[in-house]
Amino acid sequence: MIRSVVRGNGAALPRRIMKNADFEGMVETSDEWIVQRTGIRQRHVAADDETTASLGEAAARAALDSAGLTPADIDLIVLATSTPNNTFPATAVEIQNRLGMHHGFAFDMQAVCSGFVYAVATADLYIRGGLAKRVLVIGSETFSRILDWSDRSTCVLFGDGAGAVVLEAAEGAGSIADRGVLAASLRSDGVHKEKLFVDGGPSTTGTVGHLRMEGREVFKHAVGMITDVIEATFAQAGITAQDLDWFVPHQANKRIIDASAKKLGIAEQKVVVTVDLHGNTSAASVPLALSVAVADGRIKKGDLVLLEAMGGGFTWGAVLLRW
Repeated sequence: MIRSVVRGNGAALPRRIMKNADFEGMVETSDEWIVQRTGIRQRHVAADDETTASLGEAAARAALDSAGLTPADIDLIVLATSTPNNTFPATAVEIQNRLGMHHGFAFDMQAVCSGFVYAVATADLYIRGGLAKRVLVIGSETFSRILDWSDRSTCVLFGDGAGAVVLEAAEGAGSIADRGVLAASLRSDGVHKEKLFVDGGPSTTGTVGHLRMEGREVFKHAVGMITDVIEATFAQAGITAQDLDWFVPHQANKRIIDASAKKLGIAEQKVVVTVDLHGNTSAASVPLALSVAVADGRIKKGDLVLLEAMGGGFTWGAVLLRW
């Protein structure tokens, strides 16, 4: 059978680093308060000349270099983002043009923080369906553009950045030993919209709006939803948590990550945590964490890796793959 194998990966971060202490003169907060409740110590914030498209392009080029490929080798670009450069066209098309790619097709995917997981699952379907042989999957965000910088409950949580992988069609035996995407489970439930949303949009206010969140409500639902979708993915693949080499969760809150891993029985040493470095970068979160773990040698060829995310909507999902 056809599998979607990761051929390469890459990342890009804005130049500016904003430490927790930088917020102390802006809102009523402290480094101790932020670290204790979230695990975040710093985040990157985009300058005026850094956009979702420019960061996405940089991550894409890094992934292509890692794969030993060029834009000419790519058939499809799927960009996961909630902060596009324009309402339309899709920012994926802008990245396509920036790469000098004038063939194939490109589109954006909007599933908030779950976007990259959704995008990997979608790209896998295009590959297995024969519509693409190589897909560039990107998660890129500039959440700093939609933050209310006077709201201490949200402005300290989010950062900007981009990550990408190149998926390539390869033949597999159809077993859990195959490299590539092995299983995926995606969910959403719009009843939770008001718990995490942006209070603007072209069809409602005609403005971009700001991010609004009921933090306690999100936390209350997160662990249960995350474990539910992961257990469904395990069941598809016929594995247990003990079979995993690495768990790469959405980097939103260290307490949510820890509680989810504990409930699932995933050993702490198998969990990739970068929330302290990047904050919550939404759809860029998982590929940024992947890039760190690949670069430092933790994730290696043949490792069994679980990706997971949950975002506004709510959306949530998991993808199991062998690196």
